[in-house]
Amino acid sequence: MPVTRVSPQDQAEARAQKWVRPSVRALTAYHVPPAEGRIKLDAMENPYQWPAEMEQEWLQCLHGAPLNRYPDPTANAVRERLRASLSLAPDQLVMLGNGSDELIQIIQLSLAGPGRVVMAPVPTFVMYQMIARFVGAEFVGVPLRDDFTLDRDRMLAAIHRHDPSVIFIAYPNNPSGNLFERPLLQEIIEAADGLVVIDEAYHVFAGESFIADIGHYANVVVMRTLSKMGLAGLRLGYLAGAAAWLQQFDKVRLPYNINVLTQISAVFALERSALFEEQAARIVAERERVASALTERGFTVFPSATNFLLFRAAGSAARTYEHLLDHKVLIKNLHQADTPLADCLRVTVGTPEENDAFLAGLRQF
Repeated sequence: MPVTRVSPQDQAEARAQKWVRPSVRALTAYHVPPAEGRIKLDAMENPYQWPAEMEQEWLQCLHGAPLNRYPDPTANAVRERLRASLSLAPDQLVMLGNGSDELIQIIQLSLAGPGRVVMAPVPTFVMYQMIARFVGAEFVGVPLRDDFTLDRDRMLAAIHRHDPSVIFIAYPNNPSGNLFERPLLQEIIEAADGLVVIDEAYHVFAGESFIADIGHYANVVVMRTLSKMGLAGLRLGYLAGAAAWLQQFDKVRLPYNINVLTQISAVFALERSALFEEQAARIVAERERVASALTERGFTVFPSATNFLLFRAAGSAARTYEHLLDHKVLIKNLHQADTPLADCLRVTVGTPEENDAFLAGLRQF
């Protein structure tokens, strides 16, 4: 009888099926579509580069960075710069993450897991649910109303029923772009026994924050990222809150998680925050112009306090998305049948020229 040889690749597949946790095998990897050759309006990035003079100053700061040494394990210079800008009290700390994704993971590794519940209003930032699955926790999504506002009674009932260890609230929300009502968020905070994470990724555009509320509640931390203000390439997020929480989270943070180039670049950029505030103001002005143009073309445009717009193309979301792809414009197709996101698309606000190309593509549809 001939001996059947099993290739190393087949053996690897069999062993992966045996040993990889079933909950991980059931997941779908986070997909980022290729953007080469297209106007990229799908990822909520700041479209503006730095002025040439500022870029040269930055490169001088990087010159001589000790790449042969591990970075400062606490990234103290960055944290102190952020503490000063946030006007935190002495008993309030800042912790840094490799993007806000790592902070979400650290929080859930510390608070969630088998037998515990992670909660968020949905639809919202997908990583809350994905990471809950990574850590083996149950994720409870509380549906928003059809206009993407919070359902007060449903949310409070879910908190009472499930007693979540952590609740994530994006403020403003992604993908809808709206700010939830502050009094209602305060009710949620007061009703929850576990931690409430206010995710202010888009704070630079929103003009609203819970930073000042950290000291008023025992169970609130605020999470932000430098990505949306114009530093997405640095992958730097930060968490502000009471020492009682952050000292525990710091035990889960991997050492040296913020590299030396990011630390130097972040301090440099934060010392020049006026530039990013000016860019944010330009983006907000363009957001209103694009929203008006979309409304004039018959699309339903939802209120936004971010650098993107959610709009509904009734019965034609997929065709609109593909048409724009054909015209070298990449946006996000969020269509989910029988949900508030049915027929919805999301477009990042770009430069005036990029926005004009997007609107021109729609005109030709």
